[in-house]
Amino acid sequence: MAPKQQLEKAAWQWAESIRPEEVQQEHIELAYRIRLGSCRRDARRRNCRGNPNCLVGLGEHVWLGEIDENSFHNIDDPNSERRCKNTFVGLTNLGATCYVNTLLQVWFHNLELRQALYLCHSPQKETGIGEGIEEDAEFEPQSICEHLQYLFALLQSSNRRYIDPSGFVKALGLDTGQQQDAQEFSKLFMSLLEDTLSKQNNPDVQNIIQQQFCGQYAYVTVCNQCGRESKLLSRFYELELNIQGHKQLTDCIDEFLKEEKLEGDNRYFCDECQDKQNATRKIKLLSLPRTLNLQLLRFVFDRQTGHKKKLNSYISFPEVLDLTPYLERKDIGCVYELTAVLIHRGVSAYSGHYIAHVRDDRTGDWYKFNDEEIEKMEGKKLQLGIEEDLAEPSKSQARKPKCIKGVHCSRNAYMLVYRRKVEECKEKEISVQLPCVFHPFFSAHLQKMVERDNKKFEEWCMEMAEMRRQSVDKGKAKHEEVQELFNMLPTKEGECYEFLPVDWLRKWLDDSAVTKPVDNSHHLCVHNRLIPDKICDVKRISQKAADIFYARYGGGPRLDASALCRDCVMEKCRILRLKNQLNEDYKIISNLTRITLQSHEGYWVGKASLRSWRQLALEQLDGKDDDSDRTDGKSNGEGPNNLHAKGDDEMTGEKEDGEDLNFNEDLVCPHGDLCISETERRLVSDETWDRLKAYFPKSPAFIHYHSPCVQCQVLEKEGEENETLSKMMANEQKSALLCLFQDKNRPLLIKWPEETDVLYVVSQFFVEEWKKFIRKPTKCSPVSSVGNNALLCPHGGLMFTAESMTKEDSKHVALIWPSEWEIIHKLFVVDNTIKVIQLMKTGETGTVLLEYKTIPGLCGECREGLLCQQQRDLREYTQATIYIRKVVESVKVMKEGAPELNLSGSEAEEEREEGKVDGEKDPDFNQSNGAKRRKLAHPCIGSSSSTYYKQGIRRSTRHRVRGEKELIVSANQTLKELKIQIMHAFSVAPFDQNLSLDGRMLTDDTATLGNLGVIPESVILLKADEPIADYTAMDDIMQVCMPEEGFKGTGLLGH
Repeated sequence: MAPKQQLEKAAWQWAESIRPEEVQQEHIELAYRIRLGSCRRDARRRNCRGNPNCLVGLGEHVWLGEIDENSFHNIDDPNSERRCKNTFVGLTNLGATCYVNTLLQVWFHNLELRQALYLCHSPQKETGIGEGIEEDAEFEPQSICEHLQYLFALLQSSNRRYIDPSGFVKALGLDTGQQQDAQEFSKLFMSLLEDTLSKQNNPDVQNIIQQQFCGQYAYVTVCNQCGRESKLLSRFYELELNIQGHKQLTDCIDEFLKEEKLEGDNRYFCDECQDKQNATRKIKLLSLPRTLNLQLLRFVFDRQTGHKKKLNSYISFPEVLDLTPYLERKDIGCVYELTAVLIHRGVSAYSGHYIAHVRDDRTGDWYKFNDEEIEKMEGKKLQLGIEEDLAEPSKSQARKPKCIKGVHCSRNAYMLVYRRKVEECKEKEISVQLPCVFHPFFSAHLQKMVERDNKKFEEWCMEMAEMRRQSVDKGKAKHEEVQELFNMLPTKEGECYEFLPVDWLRKWLDDSAVTKPVDNSHHLCVHNRLIPDKICDVKRISQKAADIFYARYGGGPRLDASALCRDCVMEKCRILRLKNQLNEDYKIISNLTRITLQSHEGYWVGKASLRSWRQLALEQLDGKDDDSDRTDGKSNGEGPNNLHAKGDDEMTGEKEDGEDLNFNEDLVCPHGDLCISETERRLVSDETWDRLKAYFPKSPAFIHYHSPCVQCQVLEKEGEENETLSKMMANEQKSALLCLFQDKNRPLLIKWPEETDVLYVVSQFFVEEWKKFIRKPTKCSPVSSVGNNALLCPHGGLMFTAESMTKEDSKHVALIWPSEWEIIHKLFVVDNTIKVIQLMKTGETGTVLLEYKTIPGLCGECREGLLCQQQRDLREYTQATIYIRKVVESVKVMKEGAPELNLSGSEAEEEREEGKVDGEKDPDFNQSNGAKRRKLAHPCIGSSSSTYYKQGIRRSTRHRVRGEKELIVSANQTLKELKIQIMHAFSVAPFDQNLSLDGRMLTDDTATLGNLGVIPESVILLKADEPIADYTAMDDIMQVCMPEEGFKGTGLLGH
């Protein structure tokens, strides 16, 4: 038994021998556990919930010892966000903008580019000053160039450890949650920046992009026949080098410049020979830029998967690169030094993380730029381009090759930045400023913006420091208060005391929560005193400590010694004694109910009440006490109360689902009297009733001679008479219209009966409702009206043609013989008479022509509208079911692939199933045939005021076909989205899916299903191409469910 249960039992043990009226003060104090001993802090850590005198384990251990000041707050030191001296500033990753951050850091370290940007003048500034705008007005960058200028100024002179580039990213219109191709971003942004700076008047600014990054090469083609050489000059801003099959950077450059033979269909048209000739073509480097960007093509198009993949092979590159041998003019020295390595961590082309290794031109030291974090790369052996991969695949990777001094190897580097040696280029000196120092070329506006940002940062630091100080002062005051009051809480013998909620004491000791006024209202009984069962939720403290608490925090009502409730203790004593007596009474009543009684003695008791009286008694005695024990193993509120349930054993004590009723209310009729059904009640002896009455004093009592409810008897008699009338009416109508009921000898328009020239029409809905009444006249209401108005439009015209009644609309109408129509006219109210007349005409050749005429006639306008609506509904559906049937021509097995991506099973499965047909080898064919599926219902007749018919969704009754799965789709979703659903259902990648509908291939991924003619219940055939075995490529495909849009819609494509 748990300690709390032990304390509960000990507190009320006296109730077994003391009657409620004999309760004394000592019993009340025992019930409230006033005399329980308190716990010592050094002997116990957890609080005794059942002991109101235990004040240990409430959270006081935090305050009673020495406390570190930092524990009083959760505010980090604002100086940790401050930039250290002679360090660089990081950039915040806004979600997936690491590719932007790395390139920004590389461009920032290009001193010439940075200086040119500082010299860039904004038309907005000049216009603003000219129009008399106040100089002190806050200037905000607007254009992309202004944002980049401000960003570089912050990277140089900000006091922050890292800055937020959201203004620059927002100006470009980039999606912060979508990772893009860093190489493509570099190209587009350089083009945009060149176009923007070309409009400047300063030539140093106007031509900075070309001076820094632009080189020139020539496509040289030599005719093998005449030897004529033709050149096509071209500028470049970066060299794109293929790394596939290469191990060194120089090998990649050699391949880029290697000679290409133009032969066969690729022959060159020579202007000299005036004919196509065999020729050779190669690229010759004419001039190289000051900053050379080498793009390593790690992200390539995979023809097998139809998407990009990453090449994770190692490439070695030197710190010093001599490109003199590659130039056409060998007399010009061209030696480059490595200044940056951009790295992509991750094995997939569609995910991963970008970082950069960049050299500081001032010191020659290398730094790793990883968004907000910047780390100096130190150590005896510098390793550039080396970073751990994210999500390494399980298969072993290629071993890193050994590199000599001055050469580095990387399997993740995707861009190398080289700068020509200054002494050889004879460049003019560039103003290099230390970090945190304002650049001399800063404009007044730019300097003010940086100073304003630094001021905001300093104000934020001061605010955080003040908040830390206030939290520390508050914590120290709370520390002193707890140490002062906690030792005053225990109550000494004979001392006045009060009760406080234990939750309030915990919150008082919890520094993170605000201490609210004391609230004792939840612990009060109906007598406005302390509930005995709430003693576990309060603690007994000294009145002196309580006075201080109420003086400082307020609240109430106060619960002192006078709050012990004698009435509640006496009631609880009575309940406990009844509980103890319950088991004995249960046995006695069980035996008494087995005795057969005479009809002239006893009381009426509901059978359901008699079955569950013990459970009801427990629930009534326990009340809202969730912690009370159940003799049948159920807790309070558990188990339903259906007093109308029927069973063989009336004394099982179990109840079934139903409505909650009090004891003996199951035999009370709606009029408050005794129910007339004797099957739901029985007589019990006077002794049994007296024992039950002790537990349920307010239950309704009906002595054996009490008459059943008179009103119920009258209603029952009327109901029996109505049922008799309904049965008679149903029998008469059935005998009068027997053929209609049995659906025999029905007239057909396609085979017109010879004995009549006219047939009548009623709605099929009327016939079905009438048949329901005939089959179950006591449960279904009789049909009073034919309701032919539903077949007519608002203009009074018929919605169907005679021809459509024989085809698609035959399920909406029923044809009636003239003799049957006369009977229907007598039995039911006919709102509109609809009939079809056969007309015979003689043609020009003497042949007899049959025509059909409807009365009333067809309303052409409404008929056309109905057909259009039906077609529109087929193309504007939502949540409709279609079926995808996989067609298997030959089983293809994915070997060496991941088991979960295996599309057609393993080799072992193929061997085990050699005896089956091809279709059965596919795992998608292993489905049960008896399953039903959802499908759209045919148009049904609506209300009489409705012009068009509506569609609903119902279950299909056709059997499932092997290899077929159902999908829920909407008409406005694209074929691409459907392919993604199919991929999850059949494990077939979208590019391996060949879909066809009614012999027509579905190929336009951007078209909607409605436009492609896919309607509810359509069956689309799926033929899967041979699956791929590259796990990494399949991982890429799973991430490229939606089509790539690149930088579409951004500012990079707007110039």
